Amino acid sequence: MQTAIIWDEAYAEHDTGSHPEGADRISTIVGYLQAADIWPQLRLVAPRPATEKDILLVHARQHLEMVRRAAAAGGRWLDGDTHVSARSFEIALLAAGGALETIGLWDQGQTSFALVRPPGHHALPDRAMGFCLFNNIAIVAATLLERGLERIAIIDWDVHHGNGTQAMFLDDPRVLFISLHQWPLFPGSGWFSETGLGEGEGFTVNMPLPPGCGDGDYGQAFETLIEPIVDQYRPQAVLVSAGQDAHVDDPLGSMTVTEDGFGAMALRCLELAKRHCDGRLALVLEGGYDRVASAHAVEAILRSLISEQAPATGEGSAQGAAAVERAVETQRAYWDV
Repeated sequence: MQTAIIWDEAYAEHDTGSHPEGADRISTIVGYLQAADIWPQLRLVAPRPATEKDILLVHARQHLEMVRRAAAAGGRWLDGDTHVSARSFEIALLAAGGALETIGLWDQGQTSFALVRPPGHHALPDRAMGFCLFNNIAIVAATLLERGLERIAIIDWDVHHGNGTQAMFLDDPRVLFISLHQWPLFPGSGWFSETGLGEGEGFTVNMPLPPGCGDGDYGQAFETLIEPIVDQYRPQAVLVSAGQDAHVDDPLGSMTVTEDGFGAMALRCLELAKRHCDGRLALVLEGGYDRVASAHAVEAILRSLISEQAPATGEGSAQGAAAVERAVETQRAYWDV
């Protein structure tokens, strides 16, 4: 399958000043890819803005209007981490639209990686949080539900727990939400016992890993926990919240994942999508704050998707294995793992 990247230089116009989630975060990745031999193998797709109707599938009207007003006033801090500038409302719509662009590419036989900003997975229904204004991947999932899909898997490998995405689908069995993240770390959610509510009980799978976990630990989590659950769920689409801040060089996390580890996870996700839903796989950028490390990780992900090969990642650690076993024990109440 051909692989596309979705990007627009306008994403730099969400101006956060001197901030980890800065204007150069994606342009650095794209510049690196353009200089690499992988560039001719990629299709570059320009995004279109999401509509307000798209945003309101998962967000309250008051939240959308709050972001709009903050931008119209020239920008302000919404909390200690999250900044809105004069163009941020428009660029946040473009970020959500870039994520939505992935859906149409499936009909053309293409997987895709939406290189968008601001990121989204911390954004709650009624407020911005953790650098995120609108929840891009949740908007994609909700759009697919509107179009009649009944089983969507979201795999979030960002180093931070995707609390916003979890909150939006906590009671909805039509979305299987799986998060691998460092514990303890911002935002402080995502413990093993958070498994969903009501009809959604069992469809939230949290895999908190201790600091220092690397490629082998993430591989073990996929093999022992994630893949068996996704195989039983049989999704009609696989979405990935792809944050590269679990990289060993990232300043906001304490994990030791390398670019090989990210490439291996991408290949595992592709294999799940090919097994269950004709390759309907979309990745949406979340975190990743060391510019060089993020560029290398994204390149490795794209190479894995194009070649359908990835390096072996080796064995995990004892502390990682203990965390995976605890997650397995929790999930045995819902899945054959």
